[in-house]
Amino acid sequence: MTTDLEIERIFREEHGRVVASLIRRFGDIDVAEDAAAEALLAAVERWSVDGVPPNPGGWLTTTAVRKGIDKIRRESHRDAKYQQALMIADDTPHAPTGPVEDDRLRLIFTCCHPALAPEARVALTLRLLGGLTVPEIASAFLVSETTMGQRITRAKKKIAAANIPYRVPSAEDLPGRLTGVLAVLYLVFNEGYNASSGEEPVRHELCEEAIRLARILASLLPGEPEPAGLLALMLFHHSRAAARHGDDGLPVLLDDQDRSLWDPDVIGEGEAALRDAAGAGWVGIYCLQAAIAREHVRAAAAADTDWPAIVALYDDLAAVAPSPVVDLNRAVAVSMSEGPGEGLVLVDRLADDPALAAYHLLPAARADMLRRLGRDAEALAEYRRALELAPGAADRAFLSRRCAELSTI
Repeated sequence: MTTDLEIERIFREEHGRVVASLIRRFGDIDVAEDAAAEALLAAVERWSVDGVPPNPGGWLTTTAVRKGIDKIRRESHRDAKYQQALMIADDTPHAPTGPVEDDRLRLIFTCCHPALAPEARVALTLRLLGGLTVPEIASAFLVSETTMGQRITRAKKKIAAANIPYRVPSAEDLPGRLTGVLAVLYLVFNEGYNASSGEEPVRHELCEEAIRLARILASLLPGEPEPAGLLALMLFHHSRAAARHGDDGLPVLLDDQDRSLWDPDVIGEGEAALRDAAGAGWVGIYCLQAAIAREHVRAAAAADTDWPAIVALYDDLAAVAPSPVVDLNRAVAVSMSEGPGEGLVLVDRLADDPALAAYHLLPAARADMLRRLGRDAEALAEYRRALELAPGAADRAFLSRRCAELSTI
């Protein structure tokens, strides 16, 4: 018998393609989203008994189209759209796809419309095509669920009020939408790499889909450094997948990972992508983050890590894209380069930053520095604070173990 968890996993994998198809048919975000959700409920009822069909994506799309038509039919003032949906729901080939042939990547470009604010573009696209929930997107942006829900709602209303078309982007449209597309792929990968919800610490399907789309994007825009930089960043992180969690499912710190489990082929692909970015004149945020990740994967042992070089790269990153998270990561690098006392001074300067108020890695980083300084009671208090804020089950389990270790000292 198929479990609800397996059905939800399949739906997440197919979500972007289903919604993309519905948007093409109905031209209405809310109808597409509601019909896709109803198709999931139908799948839970049917597949739990009958099993997963041979073509789950096709089943979901067909069911969702029927649900959408039913919804429009029920709304008498939308008769015109109902007729349009019936006309489009046939075997007529779709219009030309433009320069972006991949369905999901093309819809990401389509949704990253310049008429919307940058954060709204990214949030809306993550919701519709990335399959992420509002809490997951809120966690990525370090804002409340209410704030993120309102942001997505406002974006939908602006699209409706301004009659912004879901037009297939032309080659000339791509550079102006690239920043939003890169942000979507980066956040989808991050949600897969460090799942903010659910019991699984890693959502491999999100990581692999983000990497697949980044490869296409880098080949589509070879003269742009940031797509290649983003691809390199993802690959360097993904190369460590087999070593990031122990047999108990708990996170393994970078310094403690078995580096023989790191994938040299993936690292090699990342090196090639970073060279491509350098050849295009790399200076952007993804290229710099990739260079930082490269410093970690090129070290044969933790003691060989060039921490001063990493601090310098964080200085460059802070100049290009200043943010409290960058400052926190730089403070951690300083603590490894110059000692935990120096790092703690920098972390303490961030303590009152409202953007980090609910960010569990701030007290976690402070706790680690205090522990290394021998200030165990203070470290325990910080680990407990981090535990209260941590969204993922694996992070909570890891922090609980740290608290237990210090409680016995």
